Amino acid sequence: MEYNCGCWSAFKRGVKGACKPSSSRENANTLPRTSLVYDAATETRYLNASNRELSAPNEAHVSADSVQPPKPEGREFPLLLEFTFQELKSATGNFRPDSILGEGGFGFVFKGWIEANGTAPAKPGTGVTVAVKSLKPDALQGHREWVAEVDFLGQLHHQNLVKLIGYCIEDDQRLLVYEFMTRGSLENHLFRRALPLPWSNRIKIALGAAKGLAFLHGGEEPVIYRDFKTSNILLDSEYNAKLSDFGLAKAGPQGDKTHVSTRVVGTYGYAAPEYVMTGHLTSKSDVYSFGVVLLEILTGRRSMDKNRPSGEQNLVAWARPCLADKRKLFQLVDPRLELNYSIKGVQKVAQLAYYCLSRDPKSRPSMDEVVKGLTPLQDLNDLAILSFHPRSSQLSRRKKKADGTRQVTQRKNVKDSPFNMGLQHCR
Repeated sequence: MEYNCGCWSAFKRGVKGACKPSSSRENANTLPRTSLVYDAATETRYLNASNRELSAPNEAHVSADSVQPPKPEGREFPLLLEFTFQELKSATGNFRPDSILGEGGFGFVFKGWIEANGTAPAKPGTGVTVAVKSLKPDALQGHREWVAEVDFLGQLHHQNLVKLIGYCIEDDQRLLVYEFMTRGSLENHLFRRALPLPWSNRIKIALGAAKGLAFLHGGEEPVIYRDFKTSNILLDSEYNAKLSDFGLAKAGPQGDKTHVSTRVVGTYGYAAPEYVMTGHLTSKSDVYSFGVVLLEILTGRRSMDKNRPSGEQNLVAWARPCLADKRKLFQLVDPRLELNYSIKGVQKVAQLAYYCLSRDPKSRPSMDEVVKGLTPLQDLNDLAILSFHPRSSQLSRRKKKADGTRQVTQRKNVKDSPFNMGLQHCR
């Protein structure tokens, strides 16, 4: 039997089942194509358009991908475990609501336990903790994206990519089993936690995510991630970053090809403007998305936030004018950090973000260059708080009363520091 969707050949070596038509993510994550001319004015229109919902019902989309996930002919998949649906049902306690870790376009993600080196379910708190992602029967992300996840993560192994343990495919059931990431997503730590993520952890996470992208881009058969954002960066107990969710990943251009032409999917606020406007996908599309995440790490702001004033809803549009201005740069820093960040680190992160967000894709650095730029930032100890307090102490000592006695000067509040201007508008 032949399957005309083109995706089933990825599973000739062991995955069995009927190939379902894919509804994909087009309804929720497909972006409308716009002008093919890319200049500053066009980008401004794109950034303003980013304030709208992802795609209006009647907007045109690219109908289909011209390039399928890489086929595994001639190579062996590393061993993936094949689970039964009953095994995963037991492992997650019958998919209990209190075991839900998250939800996305694909479906729900449940916490579960399995026996080590096997597929048998284990009692909660024993064996190996896993994350079980279940495809909703009517999910916007269809079977094609499920196949892409297994295909890419079945072949690609790196310390900064989440580990796929196995899969389940029975009748209409499509599930994936991943290693459990203790600390959840970067999104949660940046935007949903009461305590701010420390600067050192932000740098560690940015570097790990950059290494993951560099690995994808640098292989013999390069892969474009296409959905790089904070919610897809997962963290282990030591804040090591791993990229997850490969449903939108694409095989990159090879040989003398400069790009891959594909339907436009992704997330507004992260997708590169030239990709949205032309459907031409390159590794530099991922670099742009990385620049957006760097801005989120630096500022503690979301890429798109409709709760902010109109001029601040799109992070790139609001922050870019400050990135290359040393006088305004520190207005961008997440105010919750107060002065607990490296001065040189902030400057270098801002510089890298500025280049990653370049309007000309060819001017953006490679991810290897980004990794090289971020690596030294782990060892910086020039905290802004250390630069501020000695100055205030010197001013205190110099001020004396007219009768010659030392004037008692109240210690300045850290919020008065010239380095801590995050609440001001960046104009």
